[in-house]
Amino acid sequence: MSDDETESAPTSRMLSWARNSTIYRLEKRMMTERQLFDAISRKAKEKFQDISTSQVQALAESAVRFAYEIKALDDNAFAEITTRSGVRSGRSRRAIAQKLTQKGVSRDIAEHALADSDDLYAAVVLARKRRFGPFRRDDEVDEKRMSKEISAFARNGYSFDIANRVYAMSIEDAEEILGSR
Repeated sequence: MSDDETESAPTSRMLSWARNSTIYRLEKRMMTERQLFDAISRKAKEKFQDISTSQVQALAESAVRFAYEIKALDDNAFAEITTRSGVRSGRSRRAIAQKLTQKGVSRDIAEHALADSDDLYAAVVLARKRRFGPFRRDDEVDEKRMSKEISAFARNGYSFDIANRVYAMSIEDAEEILGSR
């Protein structure tokens, strides 16, 4: 083995640290492959002085491989859970897709997870949380208030059509949509 190869291979101490760090991180919260890779890379640079770029890469790859071996890493499950949670909290498909992309979930996995999500249901949840549309406390609505509510839907990734549908709904219609799940 040449000096270059020895230098690029992580030591057994480094590999042991990577496994323990992987377990620690995945016990605390669910992560995507990219999140784990980035976290291990970042922490390895902090923990080990004079660590080479190739060693950091090898440690991160080793951590991801180990997480798959122990079945603690699953981007499909992460995307499904994030999507369900997002819809229940009033996030639009667009906002959920953006979050999944930021977390490193592939486009195919994100599209599959979002296939069954319902923007109208999520918009009604948002309206209930913000007391918009049918959930408004006072009956008097002026142009400024209407514009503010429609704008809030748009900022949260909803189409103008969905915002108008929720805005024009009766409380009974909104409750029926919320009860349908």
